[in-house]
Amino acid sequence: MLRSLVNADVLQTMPRSSDLQLNAYVLEFVRGLTLEHELGLTEVLQARVAAIREATEGLNEGMKISDMDLVRRSVYKLSELFRQISLQLDQDRHAIFDLAETAKSADSSMPLTQRYRRVLEAFDQYVEPMNQMMDSGPEGTFYHHLEDAERTLDFAAEQLMVQGALYSHRLQLRQVAHYAKELRRFGRQVAQQCADTLLPLRDELRQHNALSSAVSSLLGQVRKRGLRRTLSRMVPGSSLPLWRNERGFRLLLGDEVRGIMAAARNYEPQSVSFPQDLSAEAQDMLEQVDEAEIRKHLKRCLPVDSLLDWLKTHYSHLQDATLLRIFHDLQHEPAWPFEGTPCIKTTDLQTIRVLHYPHRMSSAS
Repeated sequence: MLRSLVNADVLQTMPRSSDLQLNAYVLEFVRGLTLEHELGLTEVLQARVAAIREATEGLNEGMKISDMDLVRRSVYKLSELFRQISLQLDQDRHAIFDLAETAKSADSSMPLTQRYRRVLEAFDQYVEPMNQMMDSGPEGTFYHHLEDAERTLDFAAEQLMVQGALYSHRLQLRQVAHYAKELRRFGRQVAQQCADTLLPLRDELRQHNALSSAVSSLLGQVRKRGLRRTLSRMVPGSSLPLWRNERGFRLLLGDEVRGIMAAARNYEPQSVSFPQDLSAEAQDMLEQVDEAEIRKHLKRCLPVDSLLDWLKTHYSHLQDATLLRIFHDLQHEPAWPFEGTPCIKTTDLQTIRVLHYPHRMSSAS
């Protein structure tokens, strides 16, 4: 099993040792599923925010010299930076929550300075620099760079619309601009949540007893796994405590839905009569026409000045639909070279009147 895990690169050998360690990508994937991220570095976040300014300058330069390749590369770089910053902020938020829950659920006999040491370090090394970076004043860089990028993206989208650029390029610019707006809101929300979580622990090291530590640990597990899975995992086979209020769920149907269901239950498919199922009376209505004899008759009567009038004269006993079908079949056959006349003529059949240009034919091929 170890050999198969090593071959699959799930486990990796340590250099100059026989020990094994988890692959960093596997560890990161499991941490993402369990919301157990490590707190990132503000320097990495600041470097990505600074890279937004460089990508924005590249987008401005591309629009100025009408270099669409530079514009696309700058837009893709901005989109990737926005994605990385959003992912890091979400991971850091869960890491801050985990630090606070670990500190609250620690042993009450532990000294307060030792219990809240990581909380204080996280506030001084992460929350405080992040608040300074996200300050909306002149010292903050997060909002200013995002505002510049958002303004540049909107201007580029308008310019491409005026120039008649491809719709896919304009759509990409619009989506990245929406991403920048959402990232501004998300960054402000994460900074506020982190400050609200750690600031009370930093300003006031509350005294905890065994009960509050257990409650904090339980709430942390409920946040990650859910109430039902957490309690069933702690006490297998036991039901939820009595203080849990469980609401019933009933589905009520309106009168319109009831009517539709009743109509569906009483639905009977309609029978469709196919040609083989026609009655004898209906079959008698179908006319039997010897079209080969009609063609021979037409060939003997050439030349003909008007094909439709000739058919009416010699085959007036046929129905109008049958007569018109034969008329259209003859005029579209290449063996009968008909010529259209410029004069419009009216021909009265049995029940309808036809306004047409007479088809003349002098000989047949």
